[in-house]
Amino acid sequence: MSSLVSFAGLGIASCGRHRPCRRNLNYQTNRRTYRAKAKNPAISGACPHSDRDGCSTGASATGRCAHRSDGWHATTSRLATCTPMVQLAPRGRGRIGMTIPFSEYRETIDQMLRTAARARPDFPYCRFQGETVTIGELEDRVASLAGAFSRIGITAEDRVAIMLPNHPAYVTTFLALVRLGTCQVPLNTHLRGEGLAHQVRQTEPAAVIAAWQARDQLLPAIAEVNPRHLVWFGRDRSAPGGTGPGTHDLEDLLAGRDRIAEAAGARDDRVLMIMFTSGTTGPAKGAMLTDKMLRASAWAAAVSSDAQPGDVLFLWEPLYHIGGCQVLITALKEQVSIALVERFSASNFWRQVRETGSTQIHFFGGILAILLKEPPSERDRDHKARVAWGANCPPPIWRAFQSRFGTRMREAYGMTEASSFTSINTDERIGSVGRPLPYFEVRIVDDDGRDVPSGATGEIWVRGRQPGLITPGYFRNADATAAALAGGWLHTGDLGRFDDEGYLYFAGRKKDSLRRLGENISAFEVERVFLEHPDIAECAVVGVDNDIGDQDVKLIVRLAAGRPPDPGGIIQWSRPRLADFQVPRYVAFIDEFPKTPTERIRKELLSKSAEGCWDAGRAAS
Repeated sequence: MSSLVSFAGLGIASCGRHRPCRRNLNYQTNRRTYRAKAKNPAISGACPHSDRDGCSTGASATGRCAHRSDGWHATTSRLATCTPMVQLAPRGRGRIGMTIPFSEYRETIDQMLRTAARARPDFPYCRFQGETVTIGELEDRVASLAGAFSRIGITAEDRVAIMLPNHPAYVTTFLALVRLGTCQVPLNTHLRGEGLAHQVRQTEPAAVIAAWQARDQLLPAIAEVNPRHLVWFGRDRSAPGGTGPGTHDLEDLLAGRDRIAEAAGARDDRVLMIMFTSGTTGPAKGAMLTDKMLRASAWAAAVSSDAQPGDVLFLWEPLYHIGGCQVLITALKEQVSIALVERFSASNFWRQVRETGSTQIHFFGGILAILLKEPPSERDRDHKARVAWGANCPPPIWRAFQSRFGTRMREAYGMTEASSFTSINTDERIGSVGRPLPYFEVRIVDDDGRDVPSGATGEIWVRGRQPGLITPGYFRNADATAAALAGGWLHTGDLGRFDDEGYLYFAGRKKDSLRRLGENISAFEVERVFLEHPDIAECAVVGVDNDIGDQDVKLIVRLAAGRPPDPGGIIQWSRPRLADFQVPRYVAFIDEFPKTPTERIRKELLSKSAEGCWDAGRAAS
């Protein structure tokens, strides 16, 4: 796994643990070496940060390890660097150094909570609407709720569905079920009808924990399954319903005196969660997530967000998403606090960031574009947020957001099925999603599963360098599991390419492509070009079937405020920026795009017809 750097022939010593200082997170490339000139070659001893970082030099060391402003430990001996723990990227694509090695996340999630509660019980774990929950208080609540769940008959053999908004009670519920070893099924609070019923039928939960306000959408969905227990949160006790055999109030369970102080049977490969992926082309699939996968996602979140002791991570993302859930675990291991809000609000976002003193903000989907649409303010840089981290940040959005709000940008690539993160761009290389994380191998392959050369686009395949980092499969969906994990690799269904330096570039979904004149076209890549146009706020590219057996390209545009529709001008602008076969033939305009709760455009609902569109073919004739 780890490949320690050899100092043979240099006659120098290095830090005993070969690890970087936690004050900064940087990648080390093949071409860059950190060196320190001698300040006092006679000095020997331990790293001055050893009490925090565990860095030490042996008795034979010729120099001491000193903190460097570049974020690495380096010996002060004559030519030496103390190179941090290094892991090799796939196929010699470069080396990555990390702050805390993932090996330090070896405790199970429940062990991490108990360790943190013993070490820093008064540390503020989470703040929500003026309430602060310390780690010690969190441990007490988790022990009580786990005991209450056990008392009413919830066991490690059950599945429990959760349909709650962001709230400290959700955090406690999540960790209490982890303590019991019970598999939880987080449900999107926006779901209703058949979409919700499908997930309930698929998992058959023995208990459902839900907000009282969700009862009208939930009760019809669970009627067929009839769970043994129904636990309400925030129930109006004066309203009819909500009582009877098997019904409980979460607040009463939280106040219970039964306690379970530690997990029984916790292990790396225990499936703790079934998380449904947002299906835009078919029914959602329930990815099974293990204890180890959730810890890996938490570690990568710390790396991506540049989490440092004392930081405050602003958490607006729903806890039923991996992006929200993973931060709950990060804060158990790192000395950081969570500023939790109930939901994303563009108009309140920066006020909340300022009031909570948040130092990191998270993004995905169209969140950054939404924030950029807010009216400029003289307070745009009046905040402590130094890092914006997440996924899906087109270059024009990156530049505009960083310029306006003054945050550093860190874009990543990953998916729920592969412990959330596969690669992270900490080098501010705009357009790239960075290099693969050290515990993953990544391949780019053609339709026949053969590796393609650097620069060529193909499907992204991922495999763990150690067991337990890829989902064991989709719950009760053997066909989807076999297709996704064929040959021992996770077939992501995403398109990407590597450059010559080993940086990964995301190129959209494989299914989100079309074929024109014998050429495969990535809708994502065409959309990214058009997002550079000043008149375009959002856009989507779809295929329109034609009479020669392939497709013509259709561009659907939501205009920026106050911009007039000019389809001919937009297409003319694109010609020097796209290959001829990529230039859309049809252009249509839309007031608002249909979207998933995660702000992804629902292309299956967009018209694939040329009717009513501006037609470049007719305009040219």
